[in-house]
Amino acid sequence: MENNLARMQARAKGNRVALRPHLKTHKSIDLGRRQLDMGAVGVTVAKPAEAEIFVNEGFTDVRIAYPSVSQDHFDRISELMDRATVSFCVDTWEGASAASTYFNARGHNASILVEIDTGYGRCGVPWNAPESISFVQRLATLPGLNIIGILTHAGNAYAGGDGVSGESTRDYVQRVANEERDRMLAFAISLYDAGIRLPDRKKFEISIGSTPTMSAFRNASAGGFEITEIRVGNYIFNDAIQVKLGSANMQDCALTVMSTVVSRHRDKQSQERLFLDAGRKVFTSDTGFDTDGFGVILHSARTMTPLPHARLTGLSEEHGWLRVTGGSTLAVGDRVRVVPNHACVVMNLQDTAHIVSGENVVKTIQIDARGQVT
Repeated sequence: MENNLARMQARAKGNRVALRPHLKTHKSIDLGRRQLDMGAVGVTVAKPAEAEIFVNEGFTDVRIAYPSVSQDHFDRISELMDRATVSFCVDTWEGASAASTYFNARGHNASILVEIDTGYGRCGVPWNAPESISFVQRLATLPGLNIIGILTHAGNAYAGGDGVSGESTRDYVQRVANEERDRMLAFAISLYDAGIRLPDRKKFEISIGSTPTMSAFRNASAGGFEITEIRVGNYIFNDAIQVKLGSANMQDCALTVMSTVVSRHRDKQSQERLFLDAGRKVFTSDTGFDTDGFGVILHSARTMTPLPHARLTGLSEEHGWLRVTGGSTLAVGDRVRVVPNHACVVMNLQDTAHIVSGENVVKTIQIDARGQVT
């Protein structure tokens, strides 16, 4: 974990960008402070409720990388603005108008970033549509709002490619990373070419980030702009999906689930069937690009080598279904460590996590912001 943190901080410094880690991965005050101590400029969260938890613990620069549209959200953000620098996203006229009405009536000037869709197809205005420029132009006239930049998330990198075009997984991730960067720079240039009332170019924030694309990120200059900020979350732990995407090696995976073999049987095909005491309520049913099952069973956590011929093939609520071709050396009562497919959801399902060095638990931490829904 410490190596992962240091590596991304160095990547940010080498590319002249601020690092603003997304805390949705670990939701831990302890780990968030470690990231700030290593040089992060602030933090990213997904919900106002998460922002409250971290601001209450002294975090002073929080970005809510999610569209905020309801009065409940605005009430919370307004209260936080008195104690910290807080910003949030807009990508619709309805949401922006509601925010403008709310903050203007209270004499506030809320800091917002316009969310841009650079290819993922989720939230955000399209990067290459003329109406997107018109949207920002109208947005700049609304009272109570201060446009400080643009923001995107290239979640399409997680697709890993189509498998038929001849493009390798790493080439695909590199292409998406380049597109994320170049499309955001092009959009920023278009905004200023349109004469929209915005901050000075050097103060205009261009925020990007996903762990796969940041593993391939190289900053560039265009029209007086550079990418100014990267927001990454999963990099602190990595997981089986990141390994398949080439964003990390198995040795970079810092989060494992300790599980116990609670039952063992042999089926008609002479395969060992073992059952672990961790099912959907621990791993969830997340799969991802090129993953095989629901996690990687480790033969050795010290060397991070997978257990040969073992697959976590199924999950019920409280059981992990493990198949081992041929015979297994595992017995009922044995404990194994599993690298999950998706680390973020696993952390959100736990109350605590244990920081381990070698064979020693050196600290138990709280998952402070887990389970927040608004």
